Amino acid sequence: MQRQRFYYLVRVQYLGFRYSGWQNQPGQKTIESMLVKTLKFVLPDKKFKVLGAGRTDAKVSALDMTFELFIEDVPLAEPDVFLTTLNLNLPPDIRALDVRQVDGAFNIIKDAKLKEYVYLFSCGEKNHPFAAPFLANIIAPLDIKAMKNAARLFEGTHDFSSYTARLREGTQTLRTVASCELRDNELLQANFFPEKSYALYISAAGFMRYQVRMIMGALILLGKGELSFGDLEKSLQGDGGIKLTYVAPASGLFLNQLNFQ
Repeated sequence: MQRQRFYYLVRVQYLGFRYSGWQNQPGQKTIESMLVKTLKFVLPDKKFKVLGAGRTDAKVSALDMTFELFIEDVPLAEPDVFLTTLNLNLPPDIRALDVRQVDGAFNIIKDAKLKEYVYLFSCGEKNHPFAAPFLANIIAPLDIKAMKNAARLFEGTHDFSSYTARLREGTQTLRTVASCELRDNELLQANFFPEKSYALYISAAGFMRYQVRMIMGALILLGKGELSFGDLEKSLQGDGGIKLTYVAPASGLFLNQLNFQ
């Protein structure tokens, strides 16, 4: 007899600073492993599995992440009660926002329409230590005006082969970035933040590994005067001869928004 399966989307937020990324890894503390551990306690008599809408790297945080919860045989009796119980048992740096049931035709990977990341950083003087989980601290002066102008270069369809680490054969490097804008940071504020901080907003249907952090890294090098506007233009041509190796620190990166079809 075929077992019946029930499908739920669970939206979560988390501070990734003390985790080795989203995906379960042997011997490592990850967001996924912590969720599974908590779900085993909250749903002791249910057979289940989880599948994330994507992966975030070590120390990367999320303000809007979604995973799909597959439950065998018996559905959640009261999803609201489940959500409350889940939050009571999750660690304080992971929060479940809501849960809703979907049908079996939903595909959490293929149906993700747009992902928006935000990269928060400051420059110049060293930050207060408490800011470390939220802001990358570039202890050098940066030409923010030039960086704001150059950020728009990444919009549109380009060859991003220079903006990923460990490029695998067959990887589709021709990608379309819907928007890329550097603004003053108004997303997160705290009294221990520096007086001025900045936010790179970038959105696309999907990103390659380290793509956002390497785009941010290229903008930082431009802000330092180590790369030119022309260098960035050449880097998006695929064969422009510009080799990029700098990956911006992970702790400033947030998955900010995840939209489905």
